[in-house]
Amino acid sequence: MKRDMELIRTLLLRLEALEIWPGQIMLIDGSTEGVGIPGRDVNQINYHLGLLQQKGMFNSPGKNGMDNRLRFAGLTWEGHDLLDSIKNDEVWRLTKDTADGIGSWTVEIIKELAKGFIKKQIEERTGLKI
Repeated sequence: MKRDMELIRTLLLRLEALEIWPGQIMLIDGSTEGVGIPGRDVNQINYHLGLLQQKGMFNSPGKNGMDNRLRFAGLTWEGHDLLDSIKNDEVWRLTKDTADGIGSWTVEIIKELAKGFIKKQIEERTGLKI
């Protein structure tokens, strides 16, 4: 299955919006309310949730149960940083268009591209070069 960065972004936005408190653990998968996406295959969502877990984008303490659901205890610092860098729709559009143009979609490149566009916006708005 191919990695879909648009789906990754959407899942990060949905995971961030889940009401979860310190110490709380939820079992999630592509059919979980607030995680599932209409029009998207549950298996595709589960695959991408697994990728996010493998990359350390969310806390997943302990072991999974007998089913395919993942343990979710909130986004990690890295997950929040990635999401914050691509949350703005205009920054995401520019980042996505650039990455599409060069054919590179690693998380590190996406994050660096987005940070570059954010820095450019800051400079345009404030005159400060960061």
